[in-house]
Amino acid sequence: MRQVLGATLLTLIISSPAAYGGEALKVVYPPPQHQTTAAQIFLIGTAPPQGEVTVNGEGIGDRSPTGNFAPSFPLQLGDNTFTLRYQDQTVTIQVQRRATQVAPPTTLSFADQSLVPAVDISRQINEPVCFEAIAPPYATVAVQLANHTIPLLPPSQSVNLPPNSAALTDSNQPTPAGAAGLYQGCTAVSTPGNLGRPLFKLTANGATVSQAGPGSITILSPAEFSVVEVTSAQGVARTGPSTSYSRLPPLPQGTRARITGSEGEWLRLDYGAWIKQKETQAIATPILPQAIIRSFRTRQVPGWTEVEFPLTRPVPVSVSQGDRTFTLTLYNTTAQTDLARLDDGPVIDRLDWEQVAPGRIEYRFNLKSRQQWGYKLRYQGTSLILSLRHSPPIVGRDLSGLKILLDPGHGSPNDLGAVGPTGVPEKDVTIVISKLLRAELQQRGATVVMTREGDEDLYPQDRVDVINATEPAIALSVHYNALPDNGDAINTAGIGMFWYQAQSHSLATFLHNYLVKELNRPSYGIFWDNLALTRPTVAPAVLLELGFMINPTEFEWITDPEAQKRLAATLADGISEWFTSKIDSP
Repeated sequence: MRQVLGATLLTLIISSPAAYGGEALKVVYPPPQHQTTAAQIFLIGTAPPQGEVTVNGEGIGDRSPTGNFAPSFPLQLGDNTFTLRYQDQTVTIQVQRRATQVAPPTTLSFADQSLVPAVDISRQINEPVCFEAIAPPYATVAVQLANHTIPLLPPSQSVNLPPNSAALTDSNQPTPAGAAGLYQGCTAVSTPGNLGRPLFKLTANGATVSQAGPGSITILSPAEFSVVEVTSAQGVARTGPSTSYSRLPPLPQGTRARITGSEGEWLRLDYGAWIKQKETQAIATPILPQAIIRSFRTRQVPGWTEVEFPLTRPVPVSVSQGDRTFTLTLYNTTAQTDLARLDDGPVIDRLDWEQVAPGRIEYRFNLKSRQQWGYKLRYQGTSLILSLRHSPPIVGRDLSGLKILLDPGHGSPNDLGAVGPTGVPEKDVTIVISKLLRAELQQRGATVVMTREGDEDLYPQDRVDVINATEPAIALSVHYNALPDNGDAINTAGIGMFWYQAQSHSLATFLHNYLVKELNRPSYGIFWDNLALTRPTVAPAVLLELGFMINPTEFEWITDPEAQKRLAATLADGISEWFTSKIDSP
């Protein structure tokens, strides 16, 4: 009943935007008491097209035919007030712009929360241990660590890198950073042990203040080591000790590795990656996790080619996909291989391997097709099982026999997604277009799996679990777009595609180009992006951004029922064309 009611309500909203908003001024973004570090903000809303809307007394000249607006305004540091008026109606918006850098204190003290390391850390013997503080620019700063004194000096050159989201607004260039007040320095310690918390000292005008650092420092002994085992189904490995660092290929459950460092809740593993401690468990009687491999073999199972690598211990692995290649790297492993079985099959043309460095082996699969359809990795005891997916059955433009997964983005009042000028949420539009697309794909013979049918509240991992469980031929996550605060909502529009695994690139590029050409829509671009719905490996997975909810004019196209039907039909045609192209170009 909820699904039927939701669909009916959405039809009314889309077919009559003015009726949804009423004869009233409506502002849907920014929300009340909004805070941002951006230098500007856009105001998203609507009012009847007759008459003028003003912001702080200045008229908004650029509105859509139905009255939607999205002008941008600069922000000063601190509080900013925007008063919007339409006839006798008034809406006031407060936006606070926060500084992106911590300002040095004006008194003889360290800036709050500026001392680094900010958490307990451990490092190896003779590995650099680095410190950082923000203090008045006229001061002398040093760190006392056990019997070491480390001077901290201002950096000779410093730049700020914008967040990753800056790539969405073409503003990802580095900018000079005001280094005044920033002090940095490093040391190396040759003796293992717990050195305790460093003491930061600040001297100026004959006066000295001291403050203990928040994190203690331990130097690990090479004679005593700890080993952990990955307990998560797919351990999240990263290039550094926080979620701001890039993801690496996940570690299969059961992987064992030695700890070579730590930082707060993060552990550094012996092959270089970092993982959260909660995704692992300590091994009570650690044995150095070095493995031996001898023979290996391939076998065929329905839909997959499996390669089994018998190891003496489960070791860290990584994966790299290239053009007609799939490279699997085993760490902490030494080959004693003189024999392997590789029968001819539908995926692998040849397998080459090499001990490229002590403790590191690379297995390079030369593939029969440029298009890769998915892979899985798991440990079965101490044996690593790599599964490479076979091409799905494709007969021309007929999609019979193909399973396609559609993920309507967002859902439920707790996850609206982007909101259009009239208040229509993204979650309602994605379910409408997904159901239209499902009908088109079913007419072409496909079996369609939906992650949600109504207003279900799903986390991203819930949706990923459906992909992994159903193993579709392709997985499409359907979304509509918005921008960070520093974007230009009026002049940004169009079709965007997001991919992560190499096997998904062709699908993302093809669908983007097809929709832009066939529908005569603007191109927003094709992005490599580390998103939950682009990370699955069992199938090509693409996240589609089919237009900008916050663009006043494009929003009218997004919510037009006839345009939605044409979009669904064109997208289904594009999917059929892409599958056909995979037959014609092996």
